[in-house]
Amino acid sequence: MEHAFKQKVFYSDTDAYGVVWHGSYLRWLEMGRVYLCEKCGLFLKELEKEDIVMPVSEMNVKFKQSARLDDNIIIKTQISQHGKFFIDFHQTIKDENEEKTYIDATFRVVAIHKDGTLYRSLPKQIEKLFV
Repeated sequence: MEHAFKQKVFYSDTDAYGVVWHGSYLRWLEMGRVYLCEKCGLFLKELEKEDIVMPVSEMNVKFKQSARLDDNIIIKTQISQHGKFFIDFHQTIKDENEEKTYIDATFRVVAIHKDGTLYRSLPKQIEKLFV
């Protein structure tokens, strides 16, 4: 399953030179993971009520080139693999014509209890996505 959304680069997303600030990419990538989870029926507030929190445990972000003020970008997110304890998301940020790649990233999330202890395996609510 994949989720994609468009985003315009605003002044608040850039540095003094009109180049996208690196933290803006991370915010858009987080949005992509949340949107994909919601598309799969996983709502983070509901999971938290069930004592399931899904923090990022690893990230690998490759900055290929810079987006700039007023660019229109596309953020694509998909689940690339999962294991007993984790889910890996592959994400890209490209220009609206998908000719330029700005970001190529992989994020690993794990399921933990609210007290910070790791689940021994993905909870049923999450595991059902992969059956």
